[in-house]
Amino acid sequence: MRSEAAPQPGGLERFASAGKGRGLRARRRYAVGELLFSCPAYTAVLTVTERGSHCDGCFARKEGLSKCGRCKQAFYCNVECQKEDWPMHKLECSAMCAFGQNWSPSETVRLTARILAKQKTHPERTQSEKLLAVKEFESHLDKLDNEKRELIQNDIAALHHFYSKHLEYPDNAALVVLFAQVNCNGFTIEDEELSHLGSAIFPDVALMNHSCCPNVIVTYKGTLAEVRAVKEIEPGEEVFTSYIDLLYPTEDRNDRLRDSYFFNCDCRECTTKEKDKEKLEIRKLNDPPSAETVRDMIKYARNVIEEFRRAKHYKYILCLNLDSTGLVELLEICELSLDKMGAVFEESNVYMLHMMYQAMGVCLYVQDWEGALRYGQKIIRPYSKHYPSYSLNVASMWLKLGRLYMALENRPAGVKALKR
Repeated sequence: MRSEAAPQPGGLERFASAGKGRGLRARRRYAVGELLFSCPAYTAVLTVTERGSHCDGCFARKEGLSKCGRCKQAFYCNVECQKEDWPMHKLECSAMCAFGQNWSPSETVRLTARILAKQKTHPERTQSEKLLAVKEFESHLDKLDNEKRELIQNDIAALHHFYSKHLEYPDNAALVVLFAQVNCNGFTIEDEELSHLGSAIFPDVALMNHSCCPNVIVTYKGTLAEVRAVKEIEPGEEVFTSYIDLLYPTEDRNDRLRDSYFFNCDCRECTTKEKDKEKLEIRKLNDPPSAETVRDMIKYARNVIEEFRRAKHYKYILCLNLDSTGLVELLEICELSLDKMGAVFEESNVYMLHMMYQAMGVCLYVQDWEGALRYGQKIIRPYSKHYPSYSLNVASMWLKLGRLYMALENRPAGVKALKR
């Protein structure tokens, strides 16, 4: 799966980063585009919505995958992939058979079950833990509020409910710590269009601290994470990645960082807030909206984004046989919010872009290629302005547009977009 020889993290070192705890630092110079290191997943789980189209073992997309003979719900490239995944899949195989359609642990629960099994079968340090061991993960246990603690207890209950035959459980306190560690250090694996493929643990990658001005990005080849420079990195310089989507303004980014990772970012981007005005662009009207109107619309936008996220979760994920009514409701949320926000915001405003992106996703889901293309055409230019030049989000949008043009038999536009 590796396109080039994977360097070991010998040109890197773990160190104490001032005000940030542990961190990763360069010992030599890295050029833009250079691969710093790659890290195989300590363990990973394929999301249930991709079963049948991707291998449960290596995450490769392939036609004609072979089913597990027992549960008939896991799929593999070949016998080798199936054998390699069996120590993990056996945690779920018999439970899938026993629970049938009622087998529904979350990805976090599934990932945690695999960590417990891996720690039992491989107590020694793995190839994924050259710089940081899973047991060293930060849990931020002292910062968890009652709501987060309750969610962890729900996950622990699900773990006991769905997994019993092949797992030995530590006590409740140790499980609370482990779930908190997974919540802070887990990774989402995405494909080339940034669609969700699954969740994984990459210990050495988790050593990197966050910046909204990162000097590396993390990409995935199956269950292998690759860390690549997007800026020149000099010896002695700390290696930073971004934990979050960089599209949004400073306040939104730090809200997300505080909620998920329990810190505020003090990078140059967050200190200067120099891009916030463009990201929150207001319509140029003869009678400009008041500051209060703008504040109210920003509050509305944040609320509707959260409303859509919840609606999408329950309609898209929990109801995999989503009917046309549910899809129409999701699209209506997008269109109504765009109409309302459009009275104050320019189309290049990031909240407008967010809802356009969601609407595009619904159109793609129902194979409305023309509708998806209309939204994508509105998105791509502002994306190119708001995101850094190396952004995977921009590249992914050009890829989507190229495929849509090709599907609609506009080959010249398709080729141009794919080249971009």
